[in-house]
Amino acid sequence: MAQTRFMGKTVLVTGAGTGMGRAAALRLADEGAQIALVGRRYDPISQLQSDIEAAGGNAVAIACDIADNDAVAATVGKIIERFGRLDAVFANAGILGDFKQLAVTDADDFDVLIGTNLRGTFFTIKHCLPFLEGGSILINASWTAGAVMPGAGAYASTKGALLAMMRTFAVEQGPRNIRINAINPGIILTPMADDVIDPVFAKRLAAHTPLRRNGVSEDIAGTVAWLLSDDANFVTGQEITVDGGYTIGGLRP
Repeated sequence: MAQTRFMGKTVLVTGAGTGMGRAAALRLADEGAQIALVGRRYDPISQLQSDIEAAGGNAVAIACDIADNDAVAATVGKIIERFGRLDAVFANAGILGDFKQLAVTDADDFDVLIGTNLRGTFFTIKHCLPFLEGGSILINASWTAGAVMPGAGAYASTKGALLAMMRTFAVEQGPRNIRINAINPGIILTPMADDVIDPVFAKRLAAHTPLRRNGVSEDIAGTVAWLLSDDANFVTGQEITVDGGYTIGGLRP
């Protein structure tokens, strides 16, 4: 029997056009949510809206660059106009940036990553909070915030900052019964990851993982749905790693 945990609820998903955002939006819609699909490029989110509606769901696609504070504020306003409420947020949008060692990373590299990953996530949460009456916010961080992938240092720095932001928001918003958590996806083969993980490297990463495979976007969707649902109504200020065991270390048989 299909779950209906989100029946009558509105969920905003940023970065919804591809990868983990798309998979999460489909899962949430399947559980009854009205979905606000936000992304920089309109075509992918428009196609996703069509897919959700074809399956009997309710969605709206809004193009928005989350690095633009005013655009985010206007987007949230459009969501409230369309659905009249907001119950949960998956702040998923982010960029990887150039894959390079920190010693040769420059200020512009950091500025671009901070603009989207850190400031953009902050703008998303800030402008959604006034419309939430209870509910849940989930930030997409990264396993690299607590471990190391050489070449991803600037990216990981922004994700580590997101975890600090998440914990602070959780304490500050707890009295309003708003829960704020983060997920740390491991090696997930999304279009963004494909830019830096070639098939040979992917096999090496899979061999290091206890489950002997890399993740796909659908592996994340269930955890997103749980953390945004009332099934996790006493979970806040936490980071949940979803990585097939990649980061636990130890000898591999």
